[in-house]
Amino acid sequence: MTDTDATLRQLEILKLAGMAQAYRGAIALPTQQQPTSHELIARLAEAEEQSRTRQRTQMFLKLSKLRYDAVIEQVQCSPSRNLSREELLTLSDCGFIQRSENILITGATGCGKSYLACALGRQACSLGYKTFYLGMNRFIEQLSLSRIDGSYIKLLNQLEKIPLIILDDFGLAPLDHQTKLALLQLLEDRYGRKSTIITSQIPVKLWHQYLNEPTLADAIMDRLSGSAHRIELKGESLRKKNQ
Repeated sequence: MTDTDATLRQLEILKLAGMAQAYRGAIALPTQQQPTSHELIARLAEAEEQSRTRQRTQMFLKLSKLRYDAVIEQVQCSPSRNLSREELLTLSDCGFIQRSENILITGATGCGKSYLACALGRQACSLGYKTFYLGMNRFIEQLSLSRIDGSYIKLLNQLEKIPLIILDDFGLAPLDHQTKLALLQLLEDRYGRKSTIITSQIPVKLWHQYLNEPTLADAIMDRLSGSAHRIELKGESLRKKNQ
């Protein structure tokens, strides 16, 4: 076994896949083109960092359960949609997560609310923030099942720790009292610490009426809208345009 083979084997044993790949590339170059020792170390370190970032992003994306494989670059921005490229870019650095701010996305069915939320979720994953997507129906199902099997508190504790949660299709169906209490508890646990994106066909100004319990509605809206970016998408259904 040559020294080169031994080094590659050691890198693989240490699970430094990025370094190993970069090292193979460097030693495959003609002698006169091979980097100096300092350049080689820099290349190996950079390659390993990029490799780990890719692996982390793929893991976060898999765990996120995002509904759409959406990317920021493909989100349609225009005055007719009431969404500017500048506004989107402001959110795409995910500073809102660092500041524990929420995003409330509203608009008619098919206008791209879920796609925008998933694009922001994917961006968050790529920047190192764990993200979790839940349709409201699935959220209600998980709450119901957790009460039956005794894992209700565990579920809320797990959701509390995730830097970004996406609750999609808020307002499609009435919420019972227990679900409203769970939603309040979740928002209370995350308030000022984590971020939540909510999409809904119902304008934010009507959410209080939709919740239909004044005391709970006041508490939920206070924790949702206190530090929130509001995006009201307009325009024709994007689904119709794609048909």
